[in-house]
Order: sequence, then C-alpha cells, then structure tokens
Amino acid sequence: MAMNPMLDALHAPAPNPALADKLSLYGQFVGSWDIDVDYQIPGGPRLQAPAEWHFAWGLEGAIIQDVWICPTRRFRVGKPAEPWHRYGTTLRRYDPTIDAWHIAYFDPLRAFEIRQIGRAAGNEIVQMQVGDHNGVLRRWRFLDIAKDTFRWLGEISWDRGGNWTFELEMQARRQS
Repeated sequence: MAMNPMLDALHAPAPNPALADKLSLYGQFVGSWDIDVDYQIPGGPRLQAPAEWHFAWGLEGAIIQDVWICPTRRFRVGKPAEPWHRYGTTLRRYDPTIDAWHIAYFDPLRAFEIRQIGRAAGNEIVQMQVGDHNGVLRRWRFLDIAKDTFRWLGEISWDRGGNWTFELEMQARRQS
C-alpha cells in the first residue's frame, strides 16, 4: 500500500512530551481492541455483535483519535448495511485550562455528532454531553479499566440527566 501523505501528517508516534502525564488518561487505550457489543435499540430488541476499536496519537501527539466500527469489517463482508451499524471517529484533545478533555464523535453515514467533556472520576473515565438536544443527554463511561481490558457503558437520559437508561455496553480486549 502506498504511503498516504495526509495519514502520515496526522499520525504521531507518541504523546506530546509537554502533556504526556495528562494525555495518559486516554493514551492507555492507544492500540487496537476487539469488542463485544450489547446494544439496546430504542423501543426494540437488544442486539449483540463483534466490533473493533482503534486508537492512535495524532497531530504531533496532542490528540488521540479513534475509529470505532460495529459490527467489525469482517462481519460486514457480503452483507448489506443495517440501520444499527456504526462507523465513526472520535477526536480527543486535553485542555489544561479546565483540566479535562474536549471530545467530538462523528458518524458521517448516520449524520450523528456528539460533543462531550471527559474527565477521570475515581477509577472511571466519564464523558458527558455538552448541551442537550431537546432534553436528551448522553453519558459515556470507561469502567473496569485494566492493561488489556475495559468495559464501556453508554447511557441516555430523556429528562436532562434526571434518570439514565442503558443504551450500549462494550467489553474490550486488546488485540495481541
């Protein structure tokens, strides 16, 4: 495969040394992960599927970008896309003025975008949606974080954060 100048310019081999300590919050996920997804379709059935998640350093080591694909590309071969399929990217940038992360997730095929602020909360990482959409908020959490595994939980609130409902859970295992 030929080198792609844009991908070469985007990629960084390591975190920016000036921010390395703070960047380790999400930097611990750099690499590739196999994911087991449990998704609750609103008003419908629960679906389970294998997924893949890839994290990398970018822009001189100042950001972490990921690509999340559900179900995995190998699972999709020869099958038509379904409405619950996802293929998106997240950009994460640490902001020392608020000691937190600005996060933007995009899924262009569904025209879905969400912006969040992420922080450590004890042994978890909590990402809260910035603003709401007609009272709807999303909270995404990294839980049970270990060197080669973690759990991710997506929750939705229909009443501006008064109550939270399960939307998506992922069990992640680092690829060897």
